[in-house]
Amino acid sequence: MIQKKICMLGAYGAGKTSLMRRFVESIFDERYHTTVGVKIDKKVFAVNGTDIMLMIWDLAGGDEIELTRLSHMRGAAGYIAVVDGCREWTLSRARVLQEWIAADFGDLPHVLALNKADLRDMWEVDTLQPLGCDPKNVFLTSAKTGDFVQELFERLAIQMLTKS
Repeated sequence: MIQKKICMLGAYGAGKTSLMRRFVESIFDERYHTTVGVKIDKKVFAVNGTDIMLMIWDLAGGDEIELTRLSHMRGAAGYIAVVDGCREWTLSRARVLQEWIAADFGDLPHVLALNKADLRDMWEVDTLQPLGCDPKNVFLTSAKTGDFVQELFERLAIQMLTKS
């Protein structure tokens, strides 16, 4: 079995924890839970016939400690940038995080979750190639409904396995 560390990054309230819980435990909780520091979880699943264990590091959102938190990226094989589609400024925050990661860790495999797709009528984010990502690496996710959550993690796993 292959083991890979990944990190969930993004502004506070973007839905990082909810996406992780939907993927790992298949649950969604309407209540907002602030992540303090780092929450680590894992899930084993098969991708293209290969068993992979993802060690998922859910990093707390919050501008004042982001540079410190990025030290948690050490050893990561990839990351998921999470944007709240209802708050445009979270896309700008994701862009800054992506620049910091590229400067410190190089071109790590990554995918982008434009989250809260169940609230599309309230979105402020333009979904056309945000962050300059390849469109196949951008997912309109909903932790609430589960839409494209599995595909998000699978796509990142495929990228990491291909890069290995």
